[in-house]
Amino acid sequence: MQIKTTIEDHRIAKLAALAIALHMLEAVVPSPLPGVKPGIANIVTLYVLLKYGFASAAWVSILRVFASSMLLGQFLSPTFILSLTGALLSLGVLWLSTHLPKEHFGPVSLSILAAFAHITGQLIIVRLWLIPHSSVAYLVPIFAMAALFFGVVNGLITHQLLDDSLGKSGKKS
Repeated sequence: MQIKTTIEDHRIAKLAALAIALHMLEAVVPSPLPGVKPGIANIVTLYVLLKYGFASAAWVSILRVFASSMLLGQFLSPTFILSLTGALLSLGVLWLSTHLPKEHFGPVSLSILAAFAHITGQLIIVRLWLIPHSSVAYLVPIFAMAALFFGVVNGLITHQLLDDSLGKSGKKS
């Protein structure tokens, strides 16, 4: 039995591999604050969303979470659950954003929304499961500032990548 693959399957596989590689790179870089990472793999997800659509972006994001957790030995661990919850909530927000006027939501605003959704999902899991204490609320301003900062940075990088791809193709995708 031979499985037929499409060009879209190959594109998703390549982009997921890039997101996995970026996630792996980020995993080895020490963080000055536990739990605060720039989320550079999310640049790939956002790029895919804006260039190829939500379904492709969802595949890239979910494949990244599962493959990275297996490669890092974190599959089904609390870290995996945090990552999956953040990714799913981010995807939910990005899906909702696809139904809003495009002129108001570009790469930077979408990246900020996704970053806030990601950290919200993670903090909910931390509060409900890992640290069931109201003191988790004290972390919200720190993580919100990190989400805003990295959301802006990742959105600007995505915007530049999209502009570069437009310049090469000569048309808007």
